[in-house]
Amino acid sequence: QLQLVESGGGLVQPGGSLRLSCAASGFTLDYDNIGWFRQDPGKEREGVSCISNRGGYTNAADSVKGRFTISRDNAKNTVSLQMNSLKPEDTAVYYCAAVRMPYVSSCFSNPLGYTYWGQGTQVTVSS
Repeated sequence: QLQLVESGGGLVQPGGSLRLSCAASGFTLDYDNIGWFRQDPGKEREGVSCISNRGGYTNAADSVKGRFTISRDNAKNTVSLQMNSLKPEDTAVYYCAAVRMPYVSSCFSNPLGYTYWGQGTQVTVSS
């Protein structure tokens, strides 16, 4: 069964940090672009950051640039999102997603283009 599983969410105070992980089972992520997305109730799903299949290209939303860092370890079949200097407006359910793109050296943040999705992990930033 092809599956993505996120972990690492939780409650953190403003200014704190969290590290989210996305682990794949049933398939290898070696040829996949990976995106992190977030969604608040009543809002559209928002692209947070993405990374190309070999990790040579990354992109991040303006709202998280300089605070969030995406990385991947293909040997462990995982992708991580390090989130620093968290703000209350970062509160959302965070999802990772994958799409097979073996010949593309960039990535994109439109959720409609992604094939596999995890179940999400809640991040709450509050004092």
